[in-house]
Amino acid sequence: MAKWNLDKAHSELEFKVKHMMISNVKGVFLDFDVIVDGSPEDLSQTQVGVEIKTASINTKSESRDEHLKSAEFFDANTYPTIKFKTTEIKKIDNDEFELTGDLTIKDVTKPAMLTAKYGGTAKDPWGNQKVGYTVYGKINRQDFGLTWNTALETGGVMVSEEVKFYAEVQFILS
Repeated sequence: MAKWNLDKAHSELEFKVKHMMISNVKGVFLDFDVIVDGSPEDLSQTQVGVEIKTASINTKSESRDEHLKSAEFFDANTYPTIKFKTTEIKKIDNDEFELTGDLTIKDVTKPAMLTAKYGGTAKDPWGNQKVGYTVYGKINRQDFGLTWNTALETGGVMVSEEVKFYAEVQFILS
């Protein structure tokens, strides 16, 4: 069985949320790790764990980032990590998998479902065997105690409840 090492230079984790009911605002988490234990060819035979540092959030707006790190959202000082651990992985077809697991944000743990698409394996110019996946899903942020919002005078709210996320991850196999 191969050891999976996240290639952080070639991996990213982003999210987007509807802002003011009119457009999406994107952000990324700059510091995260993914631990995979199992076969790179068949995710259904693996265990996956993710740990994200909440203070690494970056939305290209320093004031918004500070607000998201505050107690009104992630409370990064009290809850420094977001965690996901698979409980089941089902193979949907040759390159698509359904990951069911426990997502923990602010010490609230709820079931979450992600989709992972196998991108393939390749050997880089330095002889490293690599494997890539695209992972995506969505959650309701209020389920995890992320309830801050404000009503708009034109109707609706500042921030939608639904948060979509998308990750491109590459691993070095050894």
